[in-house]
Amino acid sequence: MRQAGRYLPEYREVREQAGSFLNLCLTPKLAAEVTLQPVRRFGFDAAILFSDILIVPYGLDCDVRFVEGEGPQLDPLDDSIKLASLRTEIDQSKIAPVYETVRQVRSALLANVALIGFCGAPWTVATYMIAGHSTPDQAPARLFAYRHPDEFQRLIDILVTASVEYLAGQFHAGVDAVQIFDTWAGVLPPDQFDRWCLAPTQEIVARLRQQVPDAKIVGFPRGAGMSAWGYAQATGISAIGLDWTVDLDAARDLFQRRLPVQGNLDPIVLRAGGGALDRGVDAIMAALSGGPFIFNLGHGILPDTPIAHVEQMLKRVRG
Repeated sequence: MRQAGRYLPEYREVREQAGSFLNLCLTPKLAAEVTLQPVRRFGFDAAILFSDILIVPYGLDCDVRFVEGEGPQLDPLDDSIKLASLRTEIDQSKIAPVYETVRQVRSALLANVALIGFCGAPWTVATYMIAGHSTPDQAPARLFAYRHPDEFQRLIDILVTASVEYLAGQFHAGVDAVQIFDTWAGVLPPDQFDRWCLAPTQEIVARLRQQVPDAKIVGFPRGAGMSAWGYAQATGISAIGLDWTVDLDAARDLFQRRLPVQGNLDPIVLRAGGGALDRGVDAIMAALSGGPFIFNLGHGILPDTPIAHVEQMLKRVRG
Protein backbone atom coordinates (compact mmCIF):
# COMPACT_ATOMS: atom_id res chain seq x y z
CA MET A 1 0.00 0.00 0.00
CA ARG A 2 1.15 3.54 -0.59
CA GLN A 3 3.68 4.55 2.07
CA ALA A 4 4.11 8.25 1.25
CA GLY A 5 1.42 10.79 1.91
CA ARG A 6 0.10 13.68 3.93
CA TYR A 7 0.92 12.07 7.28
CA LEU A 8 4.60 12.88 6.55
CA PRO A 9 5.71 16.53 6.85
CA GLU A 10 8.48 15.96 4.30
CA TYR A 11 5.86 14.78 1.80
CA ARG A 12 3.75 17.88 2.35
CA GLU A 13 6.75 20.07 1.59
CA VAL A 14 7.41 18.35 -1.75
CA ARG A 15 3.71 18.32 -2.60
CA GLU A 16 3.66 22.10 -2.20
CA GLN A 17 6.64 22.42 -4.54
CA ALA A 18 4.91 20.33 -7.19
CA GLY A 19 1.88 22.60 -7.40
CA SER A 20 -0.53 19.81 -8.35
CA PHE A 21 -0.84 16.14 -7.53
CA LEU A 22 -0.57 15.09 -11.18
CA ASN A 23 2.54 17.21 -11.60
CA LEU A 24 4.04 15.48 -8.57
CA CYS A 25 3.35 12.06 -10.12
CA LEU A 26 4.90 13.11 -13.45
CA THR A 27 8.00 14.95 -12.21
CA PRO A 28 10.58 12.18 -11.71
CA LYS A 29 12.82 14.07 -9.30
CA LEU A 30 9.91 14.89 -6.99
CA ALA A 31 8.13 11.54 -7.35
CA ALA A 32 11.39 9.72 -6.62
CA GLU A 33 11.95 11.87 -3.54
CA VAL A 34 8.54 11.09 -2.03
CA THR A 35 8.95 7.41 -2.90
CA LEU A 36 12.19 7.34 -0.91
CA GLN A 37 11.03 9.38 2.07
CA PRO A 38 9.27 6.57 3.99
CA VAL A 39 12.19 4.20 3.43
CA ARG A 40 14.59 6.77 4.87
CA ARG A 41 12.37 7.50 7.85
CA PHE A 42 11.20 3.98 8.75
CA GLY A 43 13.66 1.60 7.11
CA PHE A 44 10.98 -0.33 5.23
CA ASP A 45 11.96 -3.50 3.37
CA ALA A 46 10.52 -2.13 0.14
CA ALA A 47 9.79 1.18 -1.52
CA ILE A 48 6.45 1.68 -3.24
CA LEU A 49 6.47 3.76 -6.42
CA PHE A 50 4.69 7.07 -5.90
CA SER A 51 2.14 7.41 -8.67
CA ASP A 52 -1.61 7.00 -9.16
CA ILE A 53 -3.91 4.42 -10.71
CA LEU A 54 -5.28 7.06 -13.11
CA ILE A 55 -1.96 7.40 -14.91
CA VAL A 56 -3.24 4.76 -17.35
CA PRO A 57 -6.30 6.85 -18.38
CA TYR A 58 -3.96 9.84 -18.62
CA GLY A 59 -1.82 7.79 -21.01
CA LEU A 60 -4.97 7.06 -23.02
CA ASP A 61 -5.42 10.82 -23.51
CA CYS A 62 -8.20 11.21 -20.95
CA ASP A 63 -8.32 14.59 -19.23
CA VAL A 64 -7.32 13.64 -15.68
CA ARG A 65 -7.46 16.30 -12.97
CA PHE A 66 -7.04 16.15 -9.21
CA VAL A 67 -9.17 18.76 -7.49
CA GLU A 68 -8.17 19.72 -3.96
CA GLY A 69 -10.79 18.46 -1.53
CA GLU A 70 -12.70 16.57 -4.23
CA GLY A 71 -10.27 13.99 -5.56
CA PRO A 72 -9.80 12.83 -9.15
CA GLN A 73 -11.95 14.24 -11.94
CA LEU A 74 -12.22 12.99 -15.53
CA ASP A 75 -14.53 13.71 -18.44
CA PRO A 76 -16.99 10.80 -18.05
CA LEU A 77 -17.16 8.13 -20.74
CA ASP A 78 -20.84 7.63 -20.04
CA ASP A 79 -22.16 6.78 -23.48
CA SER A 80 -21.18 4.64 -26.45
CA ILE A 81 -20.10 7.60 -28.60
CA LYS A 82 -17.64 8.89 -26.00
CA LEU A 83 -16.35 5.39 -25.38
CA ALA A 84 -15.80 4.80 -29.09
CA SER A 85 -13.54 7.86 -29.25
CA LEU A 86 -11.15 6.53 -26.58
CA ARG A 87 -7.58 5.94 -27.64
CA THR A 88 -6.91 2.19 -27.93
CA GLU A 89 -3.17 2.16 -27.11
CA ILE A 90 -1.37 3.90 -24.29
CA ASP A 91 0.85 6.84 -25.26
CA GLN A 92 4.21 5.78 -23.86
CA SER A 93 5.61 9.31 -24.18
CA LYS A 94 3.04 10.60 -21.68
CA ILE A 95 3.84 7.99 -19.05
CA ALA A 96 7.61 7.92 -19.64
CA PRO A 97 8.20 10.11 -16.54
CA VAL A 98 6.96 7.24 -14.38
CA TYR A 99 9.63 4.94 -15.80
CA GLU A 100 12.26 7.60 -15.13
CA THR A 101 11.05 7.80 -11.54
CA VAL A 102 11.53 4.05 -11.25
CA ARG A 103 15.07 4.31 -12.58
CA GLN A 104 15.96 7.11 -10.18
CA VAL A 105 14.51 5.30 -7.18
CA ARG A 106 16.17 2.02 -8.08
CA SER A 107 19.57 3.71 -8.35
CA ALA A 108 19.10 5.33 -4.94
CA LEU A 109 17.96 2.20 -3.06
CA LEU A 110 20.22 -0.30 -1.40
CA ALA A 111 20.32 -3.65 -3.19
CA ASN A 112 18.40 -5.39 -0.39
CA VAL A 113 15.45 -2.96 -0.55
CA ALA A 114 12.83 -3.97 -3.08
CA LEU A 115 10.94 -1.57 -5.34
CA ILE A 116 7.26 -2.23 -5.95
CA GLY A 117 5.34 -0.74 -8.87
CA PHE A 118 1.62 -0.94 -9.52
CA CYS A 119 -1.38 -0.23 -11.66
CA GLY A 120 -5.08 -0.03 -11.06
CA ALA A 121 -7.08 -3.06 -12.14
CA PRO A 122 -9.21 -2.52 -15.26
CA TRP A 123 -12.51 -2.69 -13.36
CA THR A 124 -11.47 -0.13 -10.76
CA VAL A 125 -9.96 2.23 -13.33
CA ALA A 126 -13.06 1.86 -15.52
CA THR A 127 -15.33 2.94 -12.65
CA TYR A 128 -13.58 6.32 -12.55
CA MET A 129 -13.59 6.65 -16.33
CA ILE A 130 -17.31 5.95 -16.66
CA ALA A 131 -18.44 8.18 -13.78
CA GLY A 132 -15.75 10.84 -14.11
CA HIS A 133 -15.09 10.68 -10.37
CA SER A 134 -15.31 8.37 -7.40
CA THR A 135 -18.76 7.38 -6.15
CA PRO A 136 -19.77 5.49 -2.99
CA ASP A 137 -20.97 2.35 -4.78
CA GLN A 138 -19.65 2.81 -8.35
CA ALA A 139 -23.23 2.64 -9.61
CA PRO A 140 -22.53 4.48 -12.91
CA ALA A 141 -20.02 1.82 -14.05
CA ARG A 142 -22.18 -1.03 -12.77
CA LEU A 143 -25.20 0.30 -14.64
CA PHE A 144 -23.16 0.80 -17.81
CA ALA A 145 -21.78 -2.75 -17.60
CA TYR A 146 -25.29 -4.21 -17.24
CA ARG A 147 -26.84 -2.09 -19.97
CA HIS A 148 -23.96 -2.09 -22.45
CA PRO A 149 -21.82 -5.16 -21.73
CA ASP A 150 -20.18 -5.23 -25.17
CA GLU A 151 -19.09 -1.59 -24.98
CA PHE A 152 -17.92 -2.04 -21.41
CA GLN A 153 -15.96 -5.13 -22.46
CA ARG A 154 -14.23 -3.01 -25.09
CA LEU A 155 -13.17 -0.54 -22.38
CA ILE A 156 -11.89 -3.36 -20.18
CA ASP A 157 -9.94 -4.82 -23.11
CA ILE A 158 -8.29 -1.46 -23.78
CA LEU A 159 -7.35 -1.15 -20.12
CA VAL A 160 -5.95 -4.69 -20.02
CA THR A 161 -3.63 -3.95 -22.95
CA ALA A 162 -2.62 -0.56 -21.54
CA SER A 163 -1.96 -2.07 -18.10
CA VAL A 164 0.24 -4.81 -19.53
CA GLU A 165 2.35 -2.27 -21.39
CA TYR A 166 2.52 0.03 -18.37
CA LEU A 167 3.58 -2.73 -15.96
CA ALA A 168 6.09 -4.15 -18.42
CA GLY A 169 7.61 -0.68 -18.70
CA GLN A 170 7.93 -0.52 -14.93
CA PHE A 171 9.70 -3.88 -14.84
CA HIS A 172 12.08 -2.88 -17.61
CA ALA A 173 12.86 0.32 -15.68
CA GLY A 174 13.76 -1.59 -12.52
CA VAL A 175 10.85 -2.58 -10.26
CA ASP A 176 11.13 -5.95 -8.51
CA ALA A 177 7.40 -6.62 -8.28
CA VAL A 178 4.08 -5.00 -9.10
CA GLN A 179 0.66 -4.90 -7.50
CA ILE A 180 -2.69 -4.76 -9.29
CA PHE A 181 -5.12 -2.70 -7.21
CA ASP A 182 -8.78 -3.65 -7.63
CA THR A 183 -10.04 -1.25 -4.98
CA TRP A 184 -13.68 -1.58 -6.04
CA ALA A 185 -13.82 -5.34 -6.55
CA GLY A 186 -16.10 -5.72 -3.54
CA VAL A 187 -19.09 -3.93 -5.09
CA LEU A 188 -19.72 -6.68 -7.67
CA PRO A 189 -21.81 -9.86 -7.34
CA PRO A 190 -19.95 -13.12 -8.06
CA ASP A 191 -20.76 -13.44 -11.76
CA GLN A 192 -19.85 -9.82 -12.47
CA PHE A 193 -16.73 -10.17 -10.31
CA ASP A 194 -15.59 -13.12 -12.43
CA ARG A 195 -16.10 -11.21 -15.66
CA TRP A 196 -14.84 -7.74 -14.75
CA CYS A 197 -12.23 -8.45 -12.03
CA LEU A 198 -10.95 -12.01 -12.24
CA ALA A 199 -10.80 -12.47 -16.02
CA PRO A 200 -9.02 -9.16 -16.80
CA THR A 201 -6.44 -9.78 -14.06
CA GLN A 202 -5.86 -13.28 -15.41
CA GLU A 203 -5.28 -11.78 -18.86
CA ILE A 204 -2.89 -9.13 -17.53
CA VAL A 205 -0.83 -11.72 -15.65
CA ALA A 206 -0.58 -14.07 -18.63
CA ARG A 207 0.33 -11.34 -21.12
CA LEU A 208 2.72 -9.56 -18.77
CA ARG A 209 4.65 -12.79 -18.22
CA GLN A 210 5.06 -13.14 -21.97
CA GLN A 211 7.13 -9.95 -21.78
CA VAL A 212 8.58 -10.45 -18.27
CA PRO A 213 8.62 -14.23 -17.70
CA ASP A 214 9.49 -14.15 -14.00
CA ALA A 215 7.28 -11.18 -13.10
CA LYS A 216 6.24 -11.11 -9.44
CA ILE A 217 2.65 -9.89 -9.29
CA VAL A 218 0.51 -9.19 -6.23
CA GLY A 219 -3.24 -9.10 -6.75
CA PHE A 220 -5.43 -7.03 -4.43
CA PRO A 221 -9.19 -7.59 -4.89
CA ARG A 222 -10.37 -5.39 -2.04
CA GLY A 223 -13.67 -6.39 -0.47
CA ALA A 224 -14.03 -9.51 -2.60
CA GLY A 225 -14.72 -11.81 0.34
CA MET A 226 -14.68 -15.47 -0.58
CA SER A 227 -14.56 -14.58 -4.29
CA ALA A 228 -10.93 -13.74 -3.59
CA TRP A 229 -10.21 -17.46 -3.24
CA GLY A 230 -11.26 -18.19 -6.82
CA TYR A 231 -9.32 -15.09 -7.89
CA ALA A 232 -6.17 -16.39 -6.17
CA GLN A 233 -6.52 -19.79 -7.83
CA ALA A 234 -7.35 -18.63 -11.34
CA THR A 235 -5.36 -15.48 -12.03
CA GLY A 236 -1.80 -16.78 -11.70
CA ILE A 237 -0.76 -14.03 -9.30
CA SER A 238 2.38 -14.54 -7.18
CA ALA A 239 0.81 -13.30 -3.94
CA ILE A 240 -2.53 -11.95 -2.78
CA GLY A 241 -3.19 -8.78 -0.84
CA LEU A 242 -5.98 -9.13 1.72
CA ASP A 243 -8.01 -6.28 3.20
CA TRP A 244 -8.71 -6.03 6.92
CA THR A 245 -12.13 -7.72 6.68
CA VAL A 246 -10.61 -11.11 5.79
CA ASP A 247 -10.62 -13.56 8.68
CA LEU A 248 -7.08 -14.44 9.75
CA ASP A 249 -7.80 -18.16 10.08
CA ALA A 250 -9.09 -18.20 6.51
CA ALA A 251 -6.08 -16.18 5.39
CA ARG A 252 -3.79 -18.81 6.90
CA ASP A 253 -5.68 -22.04 6.22
CA LEU A 254 -7.03 -21.19 2.78
CA PHE A 255 -4.93 -18.56 1.03
CA GLN A 256 -1.52 -19.09 2.59
CA ARG A 257 -1.56 -22.78 1.74
CA ARG A 258 -1.50 -21.80 -1.93
CA LEU A 259 0.50 -18.58 -2.17
CA PRO A 260 2.08 -15.79 -0.11
CA VAL A 261 -0.36 -13.41 1.54
CA GLN A 262 -0.01 -9.68 2.12
CA GLY A 263 -1.86 -7.67 4.72
CA ASN A 264 -3.99 -6.97 6.49
CA LEU A 265 -3.92 -4.45 9.34
CA ASP A 266 -6.92 -2.13 9.48
CA PRO A 267 -5.70 1.42 8.67
CA ILE A 268 -8.08 2.69 11.36
CA VAL A 269 -6.29 0.56 13.96
CA LEU A 270 -2.99 2.12 12.89
CA ARG A 271 -4.54 5.54 13.30
CA ALA A 272 -5.92 4.57 16.74
CA GLY A 273 -2.60 3.33 18.12
CA GLY A 274 -2.22 2.16 21.71
CA GLY A 275 -3.27 -1.27 22.86
CA ALA A 276 -5.62 -1.76 19.90
CA LEU A 277 -2.71 -1.42 17.51
CA ASP A 278 -0.54 -3.82 19.50
CA ARG A 279 -3.33 -6.40 19.58
CA GLY A 280 -3.98 -6.01 15.86
CA VAL A 281 -0.32 -6.49 14.96
CA ASP A 282 0.07 -9.44 17.33
CA ALA A 283 -2.98 -11.23 15.93
CA ILE A 284 -1.73 -10.92 12.36
CA MET A 285 1.78 -12.05 13.25
CA ALA A 286 0.48 -15.02 15.26
CA ALA A 287 -1.75 -16.15 12.41
CA LEU A 288 0.46 -15.54 9.38
CA SER A 289 4.14 -15.27 10.25
CA GLY A 290 4.61 -19.03 10.05
CA GLY A 291 4.19 -19.03 6.27
CA PRO A 292 5.06 -16.86 3.25
CA PHE A 293 3.87 -13.45 4.35
CA ILE A 294 4.24 -9.71 3.74
CA PHE A 295 3.11 -7.62 6.69
CA ASN A 296 1.14 -4.68 5.37
CA LEU A 297 -1.96 -2.62 5.85
CA GLY A 298 -5.29 -3.81 4.50
CA HIS A 299 -5.50 -0.60 2.46
CA GLY A 300 -3.70 2.74 2.20
CA ILE A 301 -2.39 4.70 5.18
CA LEU A 302 -4.77 7.44 6.32
CA PRO A 303 -3.59 11.07 6.06
CA ASP A 304 -4.13 11.82 9.76
CA THR A 305 -2.18 8.79 11.02
CA PRO A 306 0.35 9.84 13.68
CA ILE A 307 3.95 9.04 12.77
CA ALA A 308 4.43 7.64 16.29
CA HIS A 309 1.84 4.96 15.52
CA VAL A 310 3.75 3.84 12.42
CA GLU A 311 6.88 3.59 14.60
CA GLN A 312 4.92 1.61 17.19
CA MET A 313 3.66 -0.80 14.54
CA LEU A 314 7.13 -1.39 13.09
CA LYS A 315 8.66 -1.95 16.52
CA ARG A 316 5.98 -4.52 17.28
CA VAL A 317 6.42 -6.34 13.99
CA ARG A 318 10.21 -6.38 14.17
CA GLY A 319 10.26 -7.31 17.84
